[in-house]
Amino acid sequence: MRKLMSIVLWLTFAATALATGQSKESKRLESAAFAVNEIMHTPEQGIPQNLLKKAVCVGVIPSELRFAFGFGGSYGRGALVCRKGGNGPWGAPSMFTMYGANFGFQIGGKSSDIVFIVMNTDGVRKLVQSGVKLGVDASAAAGPVGRTAEGATDLQLHAEILSYSRSRGLFAGVSLAGARLKTDYGANFQLYRHVYEPKEILIDGLATPPAEAKQLDDALALYSPQGGEPFPKA
Repeated sequence: MRKLMSIVLWLTFAATALATGQSKESKRLESAAFAVNEIMHTPEQGIPQNLLKKAVCVGVIPSELRFAFGFGGSYGRGALVCRKGGNGPWGAPSMFTMYGANFGFQIGGKSSDIVFIVMNTDGVRKLVQSGVKLGVDASAAAGPVGRTAEGATDLQLHAEILSYSRSRGLFAGVSLAGARLKTDYGANFQLYRHVYEPKEILIDGLATPPAEAKQLDDALALYSPQGGEPFPKA
């Protein structure tokens, strides 16, 4: 009932400000694509290619849409994109919010680009549950940096989610343990003009990728055109 009421409220707001909201979501996706390109432009300091090729999904929180609150806590709005079927081309995004962790301050900045990669289908199925807590509901670790993951620890190699932060030109793996992800139903409605659950977008592939997502999909395809693992058949 609470979830239904939340969706109804989002639809009410979206119905009165659809054009403005869609502009904001376009900006969020554009900024996410820019962050991916900036991070991967220097392979020596980016996400290891062999890990990115294995990723089933990639989540991005661009710094322009993040702000800090309180002491040691942060809040951000991002987009999560998965490969169609788990191992196909990059598909439609599901928008989300993340809050409750100090990831914005871990490498000396108050505003950071956050990127996390989901390494297997089990991790995806956990993330589509709104309110999932990283490090508790889904295993998470700071990701290794560089051309390859040769120096990765056992914890990193077995984590379902590997995360990174870029702030003031610095790029490093950071832990998002303790952060919570919630589906941004309002943003999804403004993109698709339809109420979708994140599973329907990311796993079932029911949503057609909107034009606003093309830049992000193209950026991911440039650095990881193939990979992932197929979603198990229901």
